[in-house]
Amino acid sequence: MTRWPILSFFLFFVLVACNSPQRGLFAKKTPHEQYADRIRDAGLQRTQLGALWMAAAEKGLAQPLKIVLPYEEAGFFPAEQPRAAGFIFSAKRGEQLTVAISSVPTTDVLLFAELWQPNAAGTKPKLLATADTNTNTLKYDVGNEGSFLLRIQPELLRSVEYRLVVTVGPSLAFPVRSADKPRVISLWGTERDAGARSHEGIDIAAKFRTPVVAAADGYISSVSENQLGGKVVFLRMSDQSYSLYYAHLDSQIVKQGQEVKSGEILGLMGNTGNAKTTVPHLHFGIYAGMGGAIDPFPFVNQNRDLPQQPGLPIEDLNKYLRTTGSSTIFDRPVAGSTALSKPPNGTALLTTAVTGKWFKVQLPNGSEGFIAGTQTSKLPLTTIKLGHTQKLLSAPDSTSAGKLILAAGTSVTVRGLFNDYYFVKHENIDGWLSK
Repeated sequence: MTRWPILSFFLFFVLVACNSPQRGLFAKKTPHEQYADRIRDAGLQRTQLGALWMAAAEKGLAQPLKIVLPYEEAGFFPAEQPRAAGFIFSAKRGEQLTVAISSVPTTDVLLFAELWQPNAAGTKPKLLATADTNTNTLKYDVGNEGSFLLRIQPELLRSVEYRLVVTVGPSLAFPVRSADKPRVISLWGTERDAGARSHEGIDIAAKFRTPVVAAADGYISSVSENQLGGKVVFLRMSDQSYSLYYAHLDSQIVKQGQEVKSGEILGLMGNTGNAKTTVPHLHFGIYAGMGGAIDPFPFVNQNRDLPQQPGLPIEDLNKYLRTTGSSTIFDRPVAGSTALSKPPNGTALLTTAVTGKWFKVQLPNGSEGFIAGTQTSKLPLTTIKLGHTQKLLSAPDSTSAGKLILAAGTSVTVRGLFNDYYFVKHENIDGWLSK
């Protein structure tokens, strides 16, 4: 690296440090966008590392890897090779997404995390939320079922180990206290009246006259009685356009217009209305403005799976492994995923993260995916002796920079293959040799 870029990077980090407390000046931009602006203002986008950082940020949004929630991975960002990690996943309306990232080093490092909503092909996604760069956490209540993008990326010139956990949970409190041992006995969409109508809510059973509670802060918009729901209460949420419906109550405790807090008792469970022949239960529904009833279960479902913790050696991260036997790289780290490629035996793979029993890998051509750990090996393939003088290359490409010249007769350890190149090690130096 020339003297000018080194000085530029030094001045850049001084500038970032001086500007850090003044985030209010950039209130309309995310921390990632602020940082990218500073790179451009310093002219560092024209340096190799600056350009790679910018390109990695774009790739994180344009070519995300598919995951299924809950999800956890341990990964590594090397300072000398700027990267970003992009993920795409689905979530249901009413769920709360939680993104939590821990890192090493734990302080004095900027790690950016952003949640986006994909748009039509060729258009930029819509930013939904950003993580606090101090805590590296993000929470988002899903307003519409669909796909979501997550991008994480560290600052320049910092090597970072990280642990990413993405989970889903309820965005509302459960309408019956757990101490009262409630159980869901009927879900959304089940047939009613011999198929004449479908169930527009969930039924929660407990003992007769068990208290039912506010699932959110709000105010009581209606307290009434009808033939279908019996004694009912409507709670209008204070911060969203949802109305919560409580039916089949034995007693209504609140009054119309009353403000309530989450967990406050609204009434007592019963079987009034058309539930006279059933066990005591609460019919709980959610109405979204003029859109009618929506499935309330994702809003209150507390029984969620935990993510599978990384089950492969993290010391193998940011290293080249190779494929073994008949191997497959998949689009997601779960059984039944779509095969992206079937690389030949011995193909060199760079590990970037581990999730469960899978490695997230990058091939020398830049493509990414997931491979089962059982289909990889760190053992060398063979040892070869060079028949003529060769240049050890930095990439499997004849135009890439050379690392050193190896004389004829030199023995090298072959650790992997890619196309017409060997990935070799010579005296602790890795590189590529043409076959």
